[in-house]
Amino acid sequence: MRKFQTGRDESGRYEDVCAASGLESGEVAAEHPNEILTWAEVNRTHRIRNGVYQRGGRLVSLLTDFGRINPCYPDAASADGNTICYTGDGRHGDQHLSPGNRALLAAIESGHAVPLFNKLGVGRWQHAGFWRVAAAEHRFDTHENRMLWRFTLERVQSPKPEVQGKRRKPVDADEV
Repeated sequence: MRKFQTGRDESGRYEDVCAASGLESGEVAAEHPNEILTWAEVNRTHRIRNGVYQRGGRLVSLLTDFGRINPCYPDAASADGNTICYTGDGRHGDQHLSPGNRALLAAIESGHAVPLFNKLGVGRWQHAGFWRVAAAEHRFDTHENRMLWRFTLERVQSPKPEVQGKRRKPVDADEV
């Protein structure tokens, strides 16, 4: 397992990619996007077989195969490869607000990025980079004949959360 760092935080400590994405230190399975991995390597980050891995309501990582192996999850990438329409959690029947779908929705608010792993075949996975959940829609899919959660994922260069505004300087008690 490789651990890599992204820079110094406000206190001068190095902040690793894992902490920025909600993973524990050293849990990122691949340093380079598009690297081919085994399931054992993916499983160091994504600890379940389901497509949406969350802990305590916080999204950790995602799996896809873009509908090639599991057609019930018709994920699709944009032509430029920077956006993915990701199908939510729930294999049969209408998709509801399962813990996985709740974590995907919460990731819109938090703005944190997570690794996406693409299944290429038996025991072969591609680390497809880091992605941020940008939007969600719950709609009827006529092809699947069921209600699906569809999430818009956007590729990010860094898994750090986007800054939502300038940080305010703490007010000193003597200044009040």
